[in-house]
Amino acid sequence: MAVTYELIKRCPQTGARAGRLHTPHGVFDTPMFMPVGTQATVKAMSPDELKAMGAGIILSNTYHLYLRPGADLVAEAGGLHRFMNWDRGILTDSGGFQVFSLGPLRKITEDGVNFRSHIDGSKHFLSPEKATEIQMALGADIIMAFDECVPYPAEHDYARLSTERTTRWAERCKQAHTRKDQALFGIVQGGMYKDLRSQSVRDLIALDFPGYAVGGLSVGEPKPLMYELLEHTAPQLPENKPRYLMGVGTPDCLVEGVMHGIDMFDCVFPTRVARNGTAMTSRGRLVVKNAEFARDFTPVDTECGCYTCRNFSRAYVRHLLKTEEIFGLRLTTIHNLHFLLDFMKKMRQAIIENRFVAFREEFLANYRLS
Repeated sequence: MAVTYELIKRCPQTGARAGRLHTPHGVFDTPMFMPVGTQATVKAMSPDELKAMGAGIILSNTYHLYLRPGADLVAEAGGLHRFMNWDRGILTDSGGFQVFSLGPLRKITEDGVNFRSHIDGSKHFLSPEKATEIQMALGADIIMAFDECVPYPAEHDYARLSTERTTRWAERCKQAHTRKDQALFGIVQGGMYKDLRSQSVRDLIALDFPGYAVGGLSVGEPKPLMYELLEHTAPQLPENKPRYLMGVGTPDCLVEGVMHGIDMFDCVFPTRVARNGTAMTSRGRLVVKNAEFARDFTPVDTECGCYTCRNFSRAYVRHLLKTEEIFGLRLTTIHNLHFLLDFMKKMRQAIIENRFVAFREEFLANYRLS
């Protein structure tokens, strides 16, 4: 298989595990956070900067790249790795979440989804086969099956029908996938219903994917409910394959996801809030744009060793943000991504050294949720 998982260490008290993900573009330690480069770039960051802070796999998105610049152009350039000059791992999301987020601009059928572009209103059709074809042209190491993301809230009957369709679509994706140098992952759905989650897991395991994602969480439900469903779902996934929780990227959710045995995470959160002047720290979020930091000449995070925190003060970063200087957005983005990547390294080390439970307890005791 193009992508395989190697288990290194389990936490004896929880489901947390440390491992390695073997891909055509390198071997990467897990648990890992994957920065999101929706349109073939992680906003405000260069590939060299991402490598320097330890990024291994980054994400791009099928929906957005299909619309601009087009999968054929990327293929002509030599594939996504060469197009964006990134020689490490790439995962492409199938575009399912983006299409289903279009609301009245899309119509779901058994064949696929008819939708209008959010850019110019042009009509398009995306099916499991089409999503797979686009991702094969893009050439990522890991591609995702086309799924329907069950909204929150949703009635059981709707969630059941949607989940069953996702399974049928996953089978069609697998039949359409022919590239041997990339791995196709299945996506577990089921809404907020444990019986549907279990059924989705069983159906997808029967299709024998090389890895499995847990989708349809962090879509507006309360965090305790997300954790409850994750605790129910993750242990049912194969131990010898990677487990990926989609769209989760706040420190509290990451530590809970790792506790339940998740290996891979992604989210636009760290780069998005950075552009709004918010820094992530082990104590909680710090809104650097606030007036209280106008004369604060300490680093953004005194416990951080990133480029931003080694060289600049809160007062300076705030000044840049308030005057809308691009460098300010870059500095908060550099900090947030470095913080999360380093946070994952610390969790991995805690698992290896049999102190993950203490690590989690200490972190949650000091972290402010708001």
